Amino acid sequence: MILAGVALIVLALLGAPLFAVIAASALLGFARTDVDLSVVVIEFYRLAEMPVLLAIPLFTFAGYLLGESRAPQRLVHITNAFLGWLPGGLAAVALVACALFTAFTGATGVTIVALGALLYPALREAHYPDRFSLGLVTTSGSLGLLFAPSLPLILYGVVAQQLNVGQPVAIDDLFVAGILPGLLMILLLAAWGFWENRHHHIPLQRFTLRAALAAAREAAWELPLPAIVLGGIYSGYFAVSEAAAVTAVYVLIVEVFIHREIPLRALPRIMRESMLLVGGILIVLGASLASTNYLLDQEVPAKLFALVREHISDPITFLLLLNLFLLVLGMMLDVFSALIIMVPLLLPIAVGYGIHPVHLGIIFLANMQLGYFTPPVGMNLFIASYRFDRPVMEIFRATLPFLAILMVAVLTITYWPWLSLGLLRP
Repeated sequence: MILAGVALIVLALLGAPLFAVIAASALLGFARTDVDLSVVVIEFYRLAEMPVLLAIPLFTFAGYLLGESRAPQRLVHITNAFLGWLPGGLAAVALVACALFTAFTGATGVTIVALGALLYPALREAHYPDRFSLGLVTTSGSLGLLFAPSLPLILYGVVAQQLNVGQPVAIDDLFVAGILPGLLMILLLAAWGFWENRHHHIPLQRFTLRAALAAAREAAWELPLPAIVLGGIYSGYFAVSEAAAVTAVYVLIVEVFIHREIPLRALPRIMRESMLLVGGILIVLGASLASTNYLLDQEVPAKLFALVREHISDPITFLLLLNLFLLVLGMMLDVFSALIIMVPLLLPIAVGYGIHPVHLGIIFLANMQLGYFTPPVGMNLFIASYRFDRPVMEIFRATLPFLAILMVAVLTITYWPWLSLGLLRP
């Protein structure tokens, strides 16, 4: 069994598909304990019995449709019309627009490609320094992970629900819990944008009611989307899966039949591309559920908690070490892989220290945001390098001030649980 484990680690390092490594580890574990291997297949079948899982393909499809349309331009126009008059207003526009777009598309790289082409030239034309502009656009791409209907938020909720430890985790609670931490990150970065450029002669855009109303009319069909998702779910009118269905149909009608920016012949391609992402997530999730089942059967989380408890006695130290661990994890793994692999191990330990599962989810994703622009794997660094034709290390150096500010935000989110839990229904 030791040799088999070493072989799996080597295969993972050599680039074997993640789902194959996870499924093989589950199969080996169950075989060692003489459990029928059909249990792995049963875990895959259980995916079909999770109503909330319908939200993943539907929200993903809606996000891809928005990315293919001119919705990004309309989003930039309306945020610029309402915020462009502020000192450092265009930097705030970039932050807000990127966060909202990432929340709906679920893909930070798409945000850099789609909005970077608009925002980077606009920032440079407004006399923002080149290094600041590069760092801002690269950093902003991952800000939407904490806002509904972020795909990682849903995925964390699905995994946490299967573990069933600590207090129940509802997807709508996660959506609400991410609002204040996400706003904190945006406000801190916007304040830095104002402070950093206070001595530069950056022209302000004069606010006019006519321009604001024109931008609002232009984006009138997209503006209701946050209300549909958050308002519908939290008011009790929709379940999460129902809100996803309504969102997908709404976006399809708006972008294809009202704005007519996506031709009907393009729909099969968009469906195929969006479902490739969903298929990859679901197959890894199915393998992970089988692996989680084995870990729980063998009481691995309980043993791991006992081991950690021997060396760490208080929650404050545990949370600090958790942040360091998640930061390193974010450098190595994408957010979906990290969620599926590590949440089954970390959640029972965190609950043992009295940490609310919803709070842990926000801490987890806040740290993962930093991993998107942290070497060696930081995906946004490579996408921005390709998009703006700059060396990766130049992009990374440009993000360093933003990384430091977001680390402060992560520590605040970690040690001030009210930010995550204060808006939840009692």
